[in-house]
Amino acid sequence: MRETIQWERMLPHEFRCAFEKLPTVFLPLGTVEWHGEHSALGLDSLKAHALCVRTANQSGGIVHPPIYGGMGGLDKPATIKMEAEDSWENYLLRPWLEKMTSEFHRLGFRSIIIVTGHYGHNQQIVVREVAVRMSERLQIPVLGIPEYWLALDAGYLGDHAGIGETSLLWHLEPHLVAIDRIRNDPEYGKNNHIEKGSSPRLGQKYTDLITKRLGCLAKSMPKWTEEKRTDFITAERSILSAQVQGWRTHHPWSAWQNIHLESVKQYGKLLVEEKFDQIIELSKQLKVKQNSNR
Repeated sequence: MRETIQWERMLPHEFRCAFEKLPTVFLPLGTVEWHGEHSALGLDSLKAHALCVRTANQSGGIVHPPIYGGMGGLDKPATIKMEAEDSWENYLLRPWLEKMTSEFHRLGFRSIIIVTGHYGHNQQIVVREVAVRMSERLQIPVLGIPEYWLALDAGYLGDHAGIGETSLLWHLEPHLVAIDRIRNDPEYGKNNHIEKGSSPRLGQKYTDLITKRLGCLAKSMPKWTEEKRTDFITAERSILSAQVQGWRTHHPWSAWQNIHLESVKQYGKLLVEEKFDQIIELSKQLKVKQNSNR
């Protein structure tokens, strides 16, 4: 019997079967953007979608087709910029995600996981902001997260076409990385740091941890009580508050400069273990640290 967890490839009876097993939906996000001479232009969405598919194949749930088009982008060839990264205004991504999550709720899903593979600071803020807002409005848990936040303690702090992203794509879609071409790239190939540091093996390490944690969340979130959902919302809002405060009072990447702190790197573990009070504490540490750097 054919089994699939990819929404667009399902026949109606397959959708019903997957939904009955686990009413969690994954929504992968990304864009088309320059990722050096060595990586595919669709890296962000390709990566997010592949991680969601692998997770759902192991844990259950349904994966919506990836959305291409995010906030910001490099001033490079073959790059689509849907909205400015440094603008507080957002007219496309936020209402699109709000409508998508509302539709998922209308269809009966009990939890929603939005995974963005695109890391512009405003993209990350808007995704988390929508998730918090819609968790309250829909009264089901909505997680909005870049995948690297689930692998901080494994050493992946997020990058752009660097060792982390290159390794992930190399493992997930090996035919879409041509690492030798980086030598012709005056920016990413200016030294051999990325070429020597990236590997499919490292990508597998990150993939295994990210999918394991996503799978745990996919199975647990539909069962959360109202009290637990409220604690989750409070914790995610605390992270969001630190990110927004840093942007307003210092510079856009202020909060992210401190995700290397050991307490912050425990975020993925704490999220899976539902230790939301400790996430609130690490958010406070983020604020204190970035304020001390002003």
